[in-house]
Amino acid sequence: MPAWIILGLGLLLPTLHGLFSQDRSPRNIARIYLLYLLPIAVGVGGLFAFIGHTLRAEEVARSIGWPAHNPFQLEVAVTNLAFGILGLLCLWFRDGFWTATILGYGIFLEGAACVHLREIVRAGNWSVNNAGAVLYVDMLLPLVLLALLIVARWRGQIQPRLWRSEERRVGERV
Repeated sequence: MPAWIILGLGLLLPTLHGLFSQDRSPRNIARIYLLYLLPIAVGVGGLFAFIGHTLRAEEVARSIGWPAHNPFQLEVAVTNLAFGILGLLCLWFRDGFWTATILGYGIFLEGAACVHLREIVRAGNWSVNNAGAVLYVDMLLPLVLLALLIVARWRGQIQPRLWRSEERRVGERV
């Protein structure tokens, strides 16, 4: 249940923020959604996943269809902790940090989705946290974050050095 509350807040708060924003351009709306989704969905969500995989490890393992006391569960927990901290740091660090967080987290979640799908096909594992909503979040959240990042950058809101529109003259210092 906390996962749905976290994801819901990550979508509700930027929607409300966007409604009261004077700048409703696509780039600003994308930036607003990233401003909330990264610390809430990635940050707080990662911390809750870490807590679940450590303090409630047996219960979580059962809900995924894993054997209890699986050492790989601790690796997943620590990975979630790392991305949780990165998501929270997105409150203070932007631009390339957002990009790195989104790409790393996206690779992790898409990889987890592949493992879930493999478990469904090979082992018939239809456990609620293997084949349920978690699978869809693992597949869709990284795509949503990446799409928002592209809109924010494409429209010029977040512009790293290599994407600057002005051209450099030969011999000009960077």
